[in-house]
Amino acid sequence: MTEVSSLTGRLLVATPALADPNFDRAVVLLLDHDEKGSLGVVLNRPTPVGVGDVLDGWAELAGEPGVVFQGGPVSLDSALGVAVIPGDSTERAPSPSSRLRSSRGDPIGWRRVHGAIGLVDLEAPPELLAAALGSLRIFAGYSGWGPGQLEDELADGAWYVVESEPGDVSSPVPENLWRAVLRRQRSELAMIATYPDDPSLN
Repeated sequence: MTEVSSLTGRLLVATPALADPNFDRAVVLLLDHDEKGSLGVVLNRPTPVGVGDVLDGWAELAGEPGVVFQGGPVSLDSALGVAVIPGDSTERAPSPSSRLRSSRGDPIGWRRVHGAIGLVDLEAPPELLAAALGSLRIFAGYSGWGPGQLEDELADGAWYVVESEPGDVSSPVPENLWRAVLRRQRSELAMIATYPDDPSLN
Protein backbone atom coordinates (compact mmCIF):
# COMPACT_ATOMS: atom_id res chain seq x y z
CA MET A 1 0.00 0.00 0.00
CA THR A 2 1.30 3.47 -0.90
CA GLU A 3 2.21 5.55 2.11
CA VAL A 4 -0.13 8.47 2.65
CA SER A 5 1.52 11.86 3.11
CA SER A 6 -0.22 13.43 6.10
CA LEU A 7 -2.25 16.55 5.49
CA THR A 8 -3.05 17.00 9.19
CA GLY A 9 -3.32 20.69 10.00
CA ARG A 10 -3.90 21.74 6.38
CA LEU A 11 -7.11 23.20 4.96
CA LEU A 12 -9.33 21.59 2.37
CA VAL A 13 -11.05 24.31 0.37
CA ALA A 14 -13.99 23.14 -1.72
CA THR A 15 -13.56 23.77 -5.44
CA PRO A 16 -16.50 25.34 -7.30
CA ALA A 17 -16.91 21.93 -8.99
CA LEU A 18 -17.63 20.09 -5.72
CA ALA A 19 -21.30 19.05 -6.00
CA ASP A 20 -21.94 17.72 -2.45
CA PRO A 21 -24.21 20.30 -0.72
CA ASN A 22 -22.65 19.36 2.64
CA PHE A 23 -19.42 20.91 1.42
CA ASP A 24 -20.51 23.74 -0.87
CA ARG A 25 -17.83 26.45 -0.43
CA ALA A 26 -16.62 24.64 2.69
CA VAL A 27 -13.26 25.23 4.37
CA VAL A 28 -12.28 22.09 6.30
CA LEU A 29 -9.47 21.96 8.86
CA LEU A 30 -7.97 18.46 8.81
CA LEU A 31 -7.43 17.26 12.39
CA ASP A 32 -6.22 13.81 11.40
CA HIS A 33 -5.09 12.26 8.11
CA ASP A 34 -3.30 8.96 7.59
CA GLU A 35 -3.72 5.62 5.81
CA LYS A 36 -6.72 4.81 8.05
CA GLY A 37 -8.70 7.81 6.82
CA SER A 38 -9.26 11.48 7.55
CA LEU A 39 -11.18 13.60 10.03
CA GLY A 40 -11.78 17.33 10.00
CA VAL A 41 -14.21 20.11 10.83
CA VAL A 42 -15.87 22.66 8.54
CA LEU A 43 -14.78 26.10 9.76
CA ASN A 44 -17.42 28.20 8.01
CA ARG A 45 -20.80 26.71 8.96
CA PRO A 46 -22.11 28.65 12.00
CA THR A 47 -25.44 27.46 13.41
CA PRO A 48 -28.02 29.59 15.29
CA VAL A 49 -27.29 27.62 18.50
CA GLY A 50 -25.30 29.49 21.13
CA VAL A 51 -22.40 27.69 22.83
CA GLY A 52 -24.00 28.57 26.19
CA ASP A 53 -27.13 26.66 25.20
CA VAL A 54 -25.25 23.36 24.98
CA LEU A 55 -21.95 23.79 26.87
CA ASP A 56 -22.55 26.53 29.40
CA GLY A 57 -19.12 26.44 31.00
CA TRP A 58 -17.31 27.00 27.70
CA ALA A 59 -19.43 29.91 26.42
CA GLU A 60 -17.16 32.64 27.84
CA LEU A 61 -14.11 31.14 26.11
CA ALA A 62 -15.71 30.79 22.68
CA GLY A 63 -14.76 33.47 20.16
CA GLU A 64 -17.23 35.58 18.18
CA PRO A 65 -19.66 34.58 16.89
CA GLY A 66 -20.30 32.61 20.11
CA VAL A 67 -22.26 29.88 18.39
CA VAL A 68 -21.82 26.18 17.72
CA PHE A 69 -20.50 25.40 14.22
CA GLN A 70 -21.57 22.40 12.15
CA GLY A 71 -18.30 20.53 11.75
CA GLY A 72 -19.70 18.16 9.15
CA PRO A 73 -22.42 15.65 8.45
CA VAL A 74 -21.09 12.89 10.77
CA SER A 75 -22.19 12.48 14.45
CA LEU A 76 -24.08 15.76 14.74
CA ASP A 77 -24.96 14.90 18.35
CA SER A 78 -21.29 14.97 19.41
CA ALA A 79 -19.20 18.06 20.18
CA LEU A 80 -15.56 18.84 19.35
CA GLY A 81 -13.59 21.77 20.71
CA VAL A 82 -10.76 23.25 18.63
CA ALA A 83 -8.59 25.94 20.19
CA VAL A 84 -5.49 27.96 19.45
CA ILE A 85 -2.82 28.43 22.11
CA PRO A 86 -0.97 31.70 21.35
CA GLY A 87 2.77 31.37 20.78
CA ASP A 88 4.73 28.13 20.93
CA SER A 89 3.68 26.74 24.29
CA THR A 90 6.55 24.24 24.26
CA GLU A 91 9.12 27.05 24.61
CA ARG A 92 7.50 29.21 27.25
CA ALA A 93 9.31 30.13 30.41
CA PRO A 94 7.88 28.43 33.50
CA SER A 95 4.87 30.31 34.85
CA PRO A 96 2.61 29.94 37.89
CA SER A 97 0.30 27.85 35.71
CA SER A 98 3.11 25.48 34.63
CA ARG A 99 1.81 22.81 37.02
CA LEU A 100 -1.28 22.74 34.76
CA ARG A 101 0.82 21.69 31.77
CA SER A 102 1.59 18.24 30.43
CA SER A 103 5.13 16.84 30.22
CA ARG A 104 5.31 18.27 26.67
CA GLY A 105 4.55 21.76 27.96
CA ASP A 106 1.03 21.84 26.52
CA PRO A 107 -1.88 22.87 28.77
CA ILE A 108 -3.66 19.93 30.37
CA GLY A 109 -6.95 19.37 28.55
CA TRP A 110 -5.54 20.47 25.18
CA ARG A 111 -3.90 18.15 22.62
CA ARG A 112 -1.76 19.70 19.90
CA VAL A 113 -2.86 18.83 16.36
CA HIS A 114 -0.69 21.14 14.29
CA GLY A 115 1.32 24.20 15.29
CA ALA A 116 -0.72 26.30 17.72
CA ILE A 117 -3.97 24.46 16.88
CA GLY A 118 -5.23 21.66 19.11
CA LEU A 119 -8.24 19.72 20.38
CA VAL A 120 -9.87 20.60 23.69
CA ASP A 121 -11.09 17.98 26.15
CA LEU A 122 -14.62 19.31 26.72
CA GLU A 123 -14.93 17.04 29.77
CA ALA A 124 -12.15 19.03 31.49
CA PRO A 125 -13.06 22.00 33.71
CA PRO A 126 -13.03 25.13 31.47
CA GLU A 127 -11.10 27.11 34.10
CA LEU A 128 -8.18 24.72 33.62
CA LEU A 129 -7.65 26.11 30.13
CA ALA A 130 -9.05 29.64 30.44
CA ALA A 131 -5.67 31.35 30.95
CA ALA A 132 -3.98 29.54 28.07
CA LEU A 133 -6.58 29.68 25.29
CA GLY A 134 -6.34 32.29 22.57
CA SER A 135 -9.55 31.25 20.83
CA LEU A 136 -12.02 28.39 20.96
CA ARG A 137 -14.60 27.01 18.56
CA ILE A 138 -17.17 24.34 19.36
CA PHE A 139 -18.26 22.06 16.53
CA ALA A 140 -21.27 19.75 16.35
CA GLY A 141 -20.27 16.76 14.28
CA TYR A 142 -17.31 16.35 11.98
CA SER A 143 -16.31 15.47 8.43
CA GLY A 144 -14.87 12.00 7.88
CA TRP A 145 -13.34 10.02 5.04
CA GLY A 146 -12.47 6.32 4.96
CA PRO A 147 -9.09 4.95 3.81
CA GLY A 148 -8.21 6.40 0.41
CA GLN A 149 -11.53 8.25 0.08
CA LEU A 150 -10.10 11.75 0.47
CA GLU A 151 -7.24 10.91 -1.90
CA ASP A 152 -9.83 9.92 -4.52
CA GLU A 153 -11.67 13.21 -4.04
CA LEU A 154 -8.41 15.15 -4.35
CA ALA A 155 -7.60 13.28 -7.56
CA ASP A 156 -11.08 14.19 -8.86
CA GLY A 157 -10.38 17.88 -8.23
CA ALA A 158 -12.95 18.32 -5.44
CA TRP A 159 -10.61 20.16 -3.05
CA TYR A 160 -7.73 22.62 -3.00
CA VAL A 161 -5.21 21.84 -0.24
CA VAL A 162 -3.63 24.92 1.36
CA GLU A 163 -1.80 25.85 4.56
CA SER A 164 -3.90 26.80 7.56
CA GLU A 165 -3.32 29.83 9.77
CA PRO A 166 -4.29 29.92 13.46
CA GLY A 167 -6.74 32.76 12.74
CA ASP A 168 -8.77 30.52 10.42
CA VAL A 169 -10.18 28.65 13.43
CA SER A 170 -11.55 31.84 14.97
CA SER A 171 -12.49 33.90 11.92
CA PRO A 172 -15.05 36.47 13.22
CA VAL A 173 -16.81 36.47 9.82
CA PRO A 174 -16.83 32.75 8.93
CA GLU A 175 -19.14 33.36 5.94
CA ASN A 176 -16.20 35.10 4.19
CA LEU A 177 -13.60 32.43 5.00
CA TRP A 178 -13.80 30.57 1.66
CA ARG A 179 -12.95 33.71 -0.31
CA ALA A 180 -10.43 34.96 2.27
CA VAL A 181 -8.41 31.73 2.29
CA LEU A 182 -8.29 31.59 -1.51
CA ARG A 183 -7.46 35.29 -1.82
CA ARG A 184 -4.31 34.96 0.29
CA GLN A 185 -2.83 32.22 -1.92
CA ARG A 186 0.13 33.26 -4.06
CA SER A 187 -1.04 31.34 -7.08
CA GLU A 188 -3.88 31.15 -9.58
CA LEU A 189 -6.08 30.08 -6.63
CA ALA A 190 -6.35 33.74 -5.63
CA MET A 191 -8.41 34.30 -8.79
CA ILE A 192 -10.88 31.55 -7.75
CA ALA A 193 -11.91 33.79 -4.82
CA THR A 194 -13.82 35.94 -7.32
CA TYR A 195 -15.83 32.96 -8.61
CA PRO A 196 -19.54 33.91 -8.48
CA ASP A 197 -21.89 32.10 -6.10
CA ASP A 198 -24.07 31.22 -9.07
CA PRO A 199 -21.99 30.92 -12.27
CA SER A 200 -25.16 30.98 -14.38
CA LEU A 201 -25.63 34.65 -13.41
CA ASN A 202 -22.21 35.57 -14.77
